[in-house]
Amino acid sequence: ADFARRVDLNMRDLDWYKDKEVVVLGLARSGQAVSRLFRRLGARVVASDRKERSQCPEAAELEATGVTVICGPHPDNLVHPGVALVVKNPGIPYDAEPVKRAFELGIEVVTEVEIAYRVCRAPIIGITGSNGKTTTTTWIGLMLESAGKSAVVAGNIGLPLSEVCPDLTADQWLVAELSSFQLKGTDRFRPRIACLLNIYETHLDYHVTMDDYIESKAKLLQNQTSGDIAVLNWDDPVCRRLAERTRARIVPFSARQPLETGVFLSGGGEPAERTIVYRDASGEQWSILPAGRVGLPGLHNLENALAATAVSLAAGAGPEAVAEALQAFRGVEHRTEYVCEKNGVAFYNDSKATNPTATVKALEGFDRPVVLIAGGMDRGTGFEALIPWLGGKVRSLVAIGETREKLAQTAAMAGLASVHIVEHGRDKAAAAMREAVAAAFAAARPGDAVLLSPACASWDMFASYEERGRMFKDAVHNL
Repeated sequence: ADFARRVDLNMRDLDWYKDKEVVVLGLARSGQAVSRLFRRLGARVVASDRKERSQCPEAAELEATGVTVICGPHPDNLVHPGVALVVKNPGIPYDAEPVKRAFELGIEVVTEVEIAYRVCRAPIIGITGSNGKTTTTTWIGLMLESAGKSAVVAGNIGLPLSEVCPDLTADQWLVAELSSFQLKGTDRFRPRIACLLNIYETHLDYHVTMDDYIESKAKLLQNQTSGDIAVLNWDDPVCRRLAERTRARIVPFSARQPLETGVFLSGGGEPAERTIVYRDASGEQWSILPAGRVGLPGLHNLENALAATAVSLAAGAGPEAVAEALQAFRGVEHRTEYVCEKNGVAFYNDSKATNPTATVKALEGFDRPVVLIAGGMDRGTGFEALIPWLGGKVRSLVAIGETREKLAQTAAMAGLASVHIVEHGRDKAAAAMREAVAAAFAAARPGDAVLLSPACASWDMFASYEERGRMFKDAVHNL
């Protein structure tokens, strides 16, 4: 009943935007989707993107729906007192002029996640964290599918929420991967099940302070009530501290300790030798699956598996369906993705590793020497976390992008002598990747792994981490 009242309230609130002016900043896929959604709601939509018209192929299609599209520099009068709402691309900083102008005028500024929530009739599972979001989100979708439930996976993982939400029904689940950028721009957003995987230092070029980053992640929990569920990593001190900030029922998960309630590994020995179990509030316990049978290797993937298990059980999936998906899943593209083997050397694409912690977790999953390709956009982050690996499991480093010299210096601190620096920049990204792959192959020995795990964002040279990963795979196949 509470859920039905919330949907009704939100839908009546959105009716208010009929014939009102809404400004959408940024014409990436989420901007296009929310523009179309507001046209369906009867709003007058002005969408503005700083790219030139020739770089906005979507403009004509949006204009055909009645959206006013402005390409090039944002006009000074774009945001004015007659604007009812500003919806900004998550990556646009809050000190951008149109955003500052909206705040000065007292106009609400949100990301499209907030608007999608307000029109969504399906209960939402929201997943966030510094690392593991895409794997966990995909796994949950597979677990619910295995249990015979209708689930749509969207958000930061691919499809914009505002593209799928209007057509969902109350008997479906929306499984949403959410970034800190998206969550920072929410107000009422309230998932039925929230999942907070971990919090590490990252994205400080955007958030500036760690406190702002944590507060943005905490928005996942802030509007939950006692009828909701929060799945939290009990091994992460920040996640554990944020448990005090929600009224939801806490379901913890842990890869390192037994829990009175929640999902954890039981038994002794190494993590892969234990069993995934769930214990409810009454003390009753179910064995889900031996950890060694989970389809993805590495402790970090065991943590993702525990989180996905906790969420899916909370959403009504049975233990058998969860176990089936735990075994069947073999990973997502660009996340420690096996590419192929050449002359006894295995190649892996982990382009989605956009911070040093993610790269460390990838390295932890290998039981063989690694030739590491790393580097990218310089966000001011240090690479000290890689030193134990650069002096141990990593046989050779190939450094690319803006951080190439910084990574080479870190390798020298670790005592790693085998370092190749690729000098190409954005204008020759494909050539840079081909050189990096060739250098890594030359440094590898039969039985080694060549791993692209950049520990950096991609935007210094590539349009996205996906483009970076695809170029890596193309270069490997063309060796």
